[in-house]
Amino acid sequence: MADEKTAGIVSDEVMNRPDTTSTSDHERPVSNGSEETQDGVKAIEAISMAWSKWGLIAAYIGIFLMAFTTSLEGQVTYSVVAFATSSFSSHSLIATVYVIQGVVNAVIKPPMAKIADVFGRLEAFIFCIVLYVLGYIQMAASANVQTFAAAQIFYSAGSTGLQILQQVFIADTSDMSNRALFSSLPDTPFLVTTWIGSIIGGAIVASSTWRWAYGIWAIILPVVFLPLALTLFLNGRRAKRMGLRPERRSFIEGGPLTVVAKLWNQLDIGGIILLSASFALLLIPLTLTKTTPGGWQSPTIIALIVVGGVLLIVFPLWESSKKLAPHPLIPLELLKSRTFCAGCAIGFFYFLVFYLSVQPYFYSYLLVVQRQSIPAAGHITQVFSFASTVTSIVVSLLIKYTRHYKYFVTSGSLIYLLGVGLMIRYRTEDASVGSLVGTQIAVGIGGGMLNVPAQLGVQASASHQQVAAATAVFLTLVELGGAVGAAISGAVWTQLIPSKLSQYLPAELVSQAHTIFGSVAVASDYITYPPGSPARMAINRSYQETMHVLLMIAVVLCAPLVLLSFFMRNYKLDAVKQGVKGKVIGGNADVDEKKVDVTESHTWNIRTWFKGIKTGAST
Repeated sequence: MADEKTAGIVSDEVMNRPDTTSTSDHERPVSNGSEETQDGVKAIEAISMAWSKWGLIAAYIGIFLMAFTTSLEGQVTYSVVAFATSSFSSHSLIATVYVIQGVVNAVIKPPMAKIADVFGRLEAFIFCIVLYVLGYIQMAASANVQTFAAAQIFYSAGSTGLQILQQVFIADTSDMSNRALFSSLPDTPFLVTTWIGSIIGGAIVASSTWRWAYGIWAIILPVVFLPLALTLFLNGRRAKRMGLRPERRSFIEGGPLTVVAKLWNQLDIGGIILLSASFALLLIPLTLTKTTPGGWQSPTIIALIVVGGVLLIVFPLWESSKKLAPHPLIPLELLKSRTFCAGCAIGFFYFLVFYLSVQPYFYSYLLVVQRQSIPAAGHITQVFSFASTVTSIVVSLLIKYTRHYKYFVTSGSLIYLLGVGLMIRYRTEDASVGSLVGTQIAVGIGGGMLNVPAQLGVQASASHQQVAAATAVFLTLVELGGAVGAAISGAVWTQLIPSKLSQYLPAELVSQAHTIFGSVAVASDYITYPPGSPARMAINRSYQETMHVLLMIAVVLCAPLVLLSFFMRNYKLDAVKQGVKGKVIGGNADVDEKKVDVTESHTWNIRTWFKGIKTGAST
């Protein structure tokens, strides 16, 4: 048994506390007792039992180094993506880039969690690093916007894979009461990178080319990954020497068809194909209608949307078939939990609204209408990241001591709605920098109170055997929300900006509408189009009115967050037993045995979803 120094945050009071918390028979974290523990899960359980105090600390240092690097990378590249697409005269395709990222980010999370469960955490990390590097090499060398957009597939797969693996690792090595706090660890670098990322990005564009803003990360990330890789590798060897790590079952046994069949079933490749294809075919066409001959009437656009809709209908049928999907991408048992469903829906609408308000066009709006410099516009848009990170850390500390999370989700949804409403109020050409920053602080505080607690509620509703899948599904819905939001933003932007420019520009400048629309650098050129000139007033009016439409849509779609928060059960986190094995931050296996057994399955009944909503019962 690990002592308290190794366990870190466990007190005698927690270890000896009697069970005073009842758990509703209608809503218990879901477990499938017949589900086989896969090799990757067995491996991390063995490593967890072999951790030394300093080994666990070293692993978290490695997680932080990777989080800092990917955070800085995200801030730098965000500040130059408009110039990258504009260099191909395709500024409006920012939304398409974000849709591709969103779709890949969404559909890759469950298979990455599967890869980690089947092959191991270290192997999954290495796979993600390789994809990440390939993506950035391709982006840095891209000769056209098609290559640049295609590179998002590799980059997004690697980047989002690292995100889910970090959260899975934290779930492997922390107890429920401390998990919210440590789940915020990958976000803490934003406190620094928020302010320096846009400066670095602006400096790279000014002194060299936007391509270096992408290429340098193909070198930096593999280097900073080494500490975590070395820690997992050495502790894996230690677990094997201690006799804790079981022999792996080989996937290469048998003929080629046998190997393919094993991988197909274990990873549910059919489900991956259906899910990714359906959302890609539904969302990407929304951003391309303006540049496709015939627009919405184009046979190509219609065919893509129809096929995408059919595949989306086929997906749940596939997943529900034990023959076709013996190891489904999304365990359908989880759908019996109203907390799981409401939490995932909150994640979806949270990011949907984010990509209608803060991204992807608010940055361009600041450059064009508010006449902000690249660093200043970057700082204003990244205030959200700073405020949400600080808030999530504070909320995580409060959750640690209150042992409850639901009230923060409800409060956060209200503040988030208020912040988006304020963005509409201060969407004027004469708005002060202070008012613009204030709106981002409000939205950021609301987002910080929503995201981590909602994820924690989703994890609390699942057993340890399914916590990786539950986390993956939650983050999948978050990314899908972002993809839908980016698609809507792109559709609105590509429809309204050109038509408004043609309507408001002086007759002699109407021929320049396409050029202005295609490049943010041209639209924000206050020398060619000086303040007070008819052209400048037309450009700014077009941007303002379009941004107003986006924000109005965002407010409407923000309202469901408040209602959904009431459907989440307010679990008493220190009473939730998930079957975590080995040494974890905040507890150990022996302490977990004293907690409430909440792994019983239950029968789904829609009426049970509405029980306890008014009282927020701790179940």
